[in-house]
Amino acid sequence: MGQPCFIIGESLYWYVLKRNGYKLTGNVTDISYKQAGVDIDEADRAVAEIRKMARATFTRGVLTDIGSFGACFEMPKMRKPVLISSVDGVGTKLKVAFATGRHSTVGEDLVNHCVNDIAVQGATPLFFMDYFAVGKLDARVAASVVSGMARGCKKNGCALIGGETAEMPGLYADGEYDLAGTIVGAAEKDQIIAGQAIGIGDLLLGLPSTGLHTNGYSLARKVLFEVGGYTAASKLPELDGLLGDELLKVHRSYLRAIQALRKAGVLKGAAHITGGGITDNTPRMLPKGMAAIVDTSAWTVPAIFEVMRELGNIPEEDWRRTFNLGIGMIFAVGEPDGAKALRLLRRLGEVPVVLGVVGKQKRGGARVVYV
Repeated sequence: MGQPCFIIGESLYWYVLKRNGYKLTGNVTDISYKQAGVDIDEADRAVAEIRKMARATFTRGVLTDIGSFGACFEMPKMRKPVLISSVDGVGTKLKVAFATGRHSTVGEDLVNHCVNDIAVQGATPLFFMDYFAVGKLDARVAASVVSGMARGCKKNGCALIGGETAEMPGLYADGEYDLAGTIVGAAEKDQIIAGQAIGIGDLLLGLPSTGLHTNGYSLARKVLFEVGGYTAASKLPELDGLLGDELLKVHRSYLRAIQALRKAGVLKGAAHITGGGITDNTPRMLPKGMAAIVDTSAWTVPAIFEVMRELGNIPEEDWRRTFNLGIGMIFAVGEPDGAKALRLLRRLGEVPVVLGVVGKQKRGGARVVYV
């Protein structure tokens, strides 16, 4: 056999191979991990900042510190606990963060999105874990992103107990990163909200969104930046502030509203309006054979959505299936409980609207009918 040829990055490996009789040919050089594009010192700086922020979110159930191989969390005392989990990302909203250099809100977007996804099924959030991946790590940017996660966790009463910060040179463009998160919550088995109690004639109540939340940004960026020629610094007459401010509005949490309706015993079902809009998300809470009859005059669609529709000449069906159009959460409540539910929500400072009712789905018909 011919002698193997190595390009050695660690002089120790070169020494061991030579001691074992291998003849080294080719260019033998000392290449550090930093020269390969991974800066361990920068990672240590990032972790030090992250550790402080994460600790501030710790709840009584957290049993391990940041930096352990695995994160340990003690389950709360429950009769028949069911764990409910969700994984999500922020999508191309990150592109707006890159363009503006503002990174402190996307982490909160991520946490709130995940919290909503499990809260609609009756879960109380317990802990959150993140995945932050970047080509070249900047500890200040990483800390800014995590500050948003920590803020979101604190507001929602869940702990940021760990995650992964991955530096992968060549995989991401300079100045860009990806972000994903996992949330775990718990609910009593007999209190899971699955929509099974929803019936014909029940009311559909909607709560407002704060802009696009975290969905539809690929279409939004194409229409606004490519077709319209705007930038994040553009001031549109239809909007109160800069376009970047509008697009970076934080995806809000609906946890308090959900918990209030659950505690009052009036919540039959809930739908988080994300990708797919009202059209695709509302049926996820409805029993088979039922449809949502939605009154489009019940609320005013925020200006940003109307701007995009007109600018991009977006077909109405696509428009409704891409964006939330100003409604971020829909509740199903019994008609006799409607007034009570509205009072509860208003006490929380919410501005609920009666969107419509649950009806019978026509054979072969749509699950959401706009009237």
